[in-house]
Amino acid sequence: MVLYLAKFTKLDIQALIDALVAWERIKPGQVGKRIVFEKYGIRSSVKDYVFTAVIYKLERKRGVIDKIIEASGVDLSKLDDYSKALLRLVVYEKIFGRKESRLYRSLIKHGPVVLERLSRGSMKASDIKALIERLARTSYKPSSLIEELEFKYSAPFDLIKRIISLIGREEAEKFFESAEKLYYISFRVNTLKTTVEEAIVKLREEGYIVEKSKLVPFVLKLKGPFNYAGSRVFREGLVIPQDEASALASLLLNPQPGELIVDLCAAPGGKTTHIAELMENRGKIIAIELYEDRARRLRQVLEKTGVSIAQVLVMDGKNAPQTLGEDIADRVLLDPPCTSTGAVVKSPEAKWRFSSEKLEELVKEQRSLMIAAIRILKPSGYMLYTTCSVLREENEDNVIWLLSEYRECIELIDLKYSDLSSGLIPGTLRTWPHIHETSGFFYAMFHKKSSCHS
Repeated sequence: MVLYLAKFTKLDIQALIDALVAWERIKPGQVGKRIVFEKYGIRSSVKDYVFTAVIYKLERKRGVIDKIIEASGVDLSKLDDYSKALLRLVVYEKIFGRKESRLYRSLIKHGPVVLERLSRGSMKASDIKALIERLARTSYKPSSLIEELEFKYSAPFDLIKRIISLIGREEAEKFFESAEKLYYISFRVNTLKTTVEEAIVKLREEGYIVEKSKLVPFVLKLKGPFNYAGSRVFREGLVIPQDEASALASLLLNPQPGELIVDLCAAPGGKTTHIAELMENRGKIIAIELYEDRARRLRQVLEKTGVSIAQVLVMDGKNAPQTLGEDIADRVLLDPPCTSTGAVVKSPEAKWRFSSEKLEELVKEQRSLMIAAIRILKPSGYMLYTTCSVLREENEDNVIWLLSEYRECIELIDLKYSDLSSGLIPGTLRTWPHIHETSGFFYAMFHKKSSCHS
């Protein structure tokens, strides 16, 4: 494999550590990684592909890796992000990679000097070297049933229990196994600029093997790696990175030309741009995003893809009724912050952030946003609620709660789509990574029968 044949310089090791930190700080992590690799001049190079594979594999094992580090006597909470990144890389390569690889030797050799530079002297190179040498002597064997399960499934025990409770042990095994696989890279064809057939021809001319998604006909699937910087098709906005389950949301929303649509949690923009395509760039989209940096990238995506009907507002979606008014939108898309437990393939680190406390916080946030979505929706309008979580608490339980809160003025619409799994309550839909080879998503459609008075 090229991973074990390549030579790695100090600057390469610096780029890898920097990218791992950016993966954590910038969401989605893939964007942060690309920004860093662009800065170091290695984007779309062989080293990009090598390092991307390392990052994905490390993030799948990150919780176990952290336990190994702390078992050696290192307190991760007292380290800066760059030190954590280097130590995780060393342990990953030693325990899960190949400790005789050139990457491992380069981490040992160059890591201390590089880290002293990145962490701006918060740790001396000699101290960093001592830490690395301690970890290099570390071995690991699970010491309890819980640790054995976490090691096997590469997930925290609380999440393992919840998934088993939801779908049973056999299906749970398949679910967690799917997180270890890299499926196709998916792109949605931008129909404002090209057709599916033309995009396929152009991508094949660039040397890619392309096939149409069986789930969503205007999504194309490619075997990686993909040269983002070198692809004219991507640079010109003819295709947008988006998996099938995400692209399906806008289809189910079914926006019509001339309507007013509110995308309540819009960044990074895949669904916003898709809604504009389905509307033929006629009507108006209000795209709401809480954070300015994400809103800035959203505007760039809108410009690149030729969307002219979207207005980006930087604000908290929960405040939309006060800012926009009530009963104003023909349709609302709500894809709120969630645990991302369905996105275990493309965002493997999400499972290690999971906790019962965080889940409770997210459910409160989701319910507040659901109320805002219903309030800004016109009577006779439709609101699609969707998440990239597989947990009942964020999906069916929220649907049941909203229906109980607004039973007089809203109803659940029976969603149907071929090849999708039914949700845990009638009328809702789900995709599963181990069944559909895409992200795990949940979909529920609400119809507003009359104004809601809270």
